Amino acid sequence: MPVKYEKKGNVAVFTLENGKVNQITPPMHKELYDHMEDFLKDPNMHAGVLTGAGTQAFSGGDDIKNDWSKDSLHDTLTAHFLRSTDESAQSRPGWERDMRTIDRYKPIVGALNGPALGMAFIYSILLMDIRIASPNAWLGLPEIKYGMGGAGAATQLWRHLPPAIAMSMVLEGEPLSIEDAHRFGLVNEIVDQDKLLPRAMEIAEKIASYPPIAVRVEMEGFYRSMDMSKRDTHGYMSHLYRLQRAAYLTGDNVSGTPLDPNAPEQKK
Repeated sequence: MPVKYEKKGNVAVFTLENGKVNQITPPMHKELYDHMEDFLKDPNMHAGVLTGAGTQAFSGGDDIKNDWSKDSLHDTLTAHFLRSTDESAQSRPGWERDMRTIDRYKPIVGALNGPALGMAFIYSILLMDIRIASPNAWLGLPEIKYGMGGAGAATQLWRHLPPAIAMSMVLEGEPLSIEDAHRFGLVNEIVDQDKLLPRAMEIAEKIASYPPIAVRVEMEGFYRSMDMSKRDTHGYMSHLYRLQRAAYLTGDNVSGTPLDPNAPEQKK
């Protein structure tokens, strides 16, 4: 299958596998969505790693050499407004929309083993919370050159890069070097290719060792607070925090050992 899905302990590993540069086809969007649903529903999966096969590219993005369009403009418009189905997995628009909007509060570490272009870059923004990259990686949104604007908004790129740099990427269609991506905070680390996946797994396993509810609360609060006022964020997080503490103090933690409410760290 073009999207390999493995479970290693409490970590799920997603690998794009399609040719030399791991081009993404419409069926791969559906496949990735199904794997993501399994990952999110499986209580034994606490964190994930997303990478590409080989060393040439994480992914060159959507396979635009093939015509994946609907039969007519009417069919395209209808598909745009209707929900995706198994039949719609063979064309666009389709499951890429569902993949972009899925609610995900389990962390994923990205192992960018090479360039990420177009849709692959969008996925690297939306589906990776921590990004580790190899030295040969770079990032690009060339869609503007083909009359396909909108990636900057789809990724809310201004949240991740200085606005002037984000606008340069989306309007000029020029690549962002991995060194600049690291300098601007879009990538956490640059490591040698042979150390890339082990390092990503190391981070994912570390996160997976923590209480999953605490990780969920941290992630949900982090992302939802981006659209909240300071006051609303404080109230919302206070509720989540107290619900979390109540659950742990009246039951067991993930290791099966009851927490001690008298311990200093539990009295917060």
